[in-house]
Amino acid sequence: MTATAPARTRPRALAFVALTKPRIIELLLITTVPTMVVAEGGVPSIWLMVATVVGGTLAAGGANAFNMYIDRDIDRLMERTKGRPLVTGEVTPNEALVFAFAIEIAAFAWLWGFVNLLSAVLAVSATLFYVFVYTMWLKRTSTRNIVIGGAAGAVPVLVGWSSVTNELDWPPVVLFAIIFYWTPPHFWALAIRYKDDYQAADVPMLPAVASLRTTASRIVWYTVLLWALTLLFGPVADMGITYYVAAVVLGGVFLGLAIQVFRKPEPALAMRLFGWSITYVTLLFGAMAADEIVRNGF
Repeated sequence: MTATAPARTRPRALAFVALTKPRIIELLLITTVPTMVVAEGGVPSIWLMVATVVGGTLAAGGANAFNMYIDRDIDRLMERTKGRPLVTGEVTPNEALVFAFAIEIAAFAWLWGFVNLLSAVLAVSATLFYVFVYTMWLKRTSTRNIVIGGAAGAVPVLVGWSSVTNELDWPPVVLFAIIFYWTPPHFWALAIRYKDDYQAADVPMLPAVASLRTTASRIVWYTVLLWALTLLFGPVADMGITYYVAAVVLGGVFLGLAIQVFRKPEPALAMRLFGWSITYVTLLFGAMAADEIVRNGF
């Protein structure tokens, strides 16, 4: 039986903004700007940072709007997503599709015109991967959906690096791997809380099809890999003591919370881990930028 969508009265403009999933975009930008600082060896020009952030926001917003258009059937079945604009009827499917295409095209044109072609191609490639590989294929067919699909969310670090250097190198590759391995424990922790939602929508997110202990075990192992990668980034990018201390301490807290979830896999502890995972990536990348600025100045 289909769940009834709640009525919404927010302004139309805000409904279109909601299509872009602003809170997810915030996370992407948290990783982009510090990456630019490391690539520059200091603070890049304000204009370049603004141009990259604007282009990245448009690209990610377009990807998320496509995702909502495709997933509108299952979004109405899930408690977490039933207030989305396409479910409530605030935005029609055709409007959402046109909007998604429009801002994605604008993102490519903006990045190509004001940043560089490599950054534009990387940003749009992330959208294509997110839409076709994750949303249209893996999300509804594989328990490894978020593992592989999470690669799209790791591309902004590549965009940030290429915006400064117009090329890629080993440091952004390791940063890509850091976000890639951060995504599963981050999202699985949330999915533990909403596993009934995924079961109702027949989406094989890991906690919905495996035991919570199995999910928690994988969270621990991915966190260990994540921690190792953050330590590897130090010598690869020639980071200083500020970054190393942050990577060790933040990773230790992350692993400690993951082990707590493994010992007692319940929603409350999982949501505590989810909340920390957001704080973790914010502080880690903040420490990365601070380390670069302190050692090399503006």
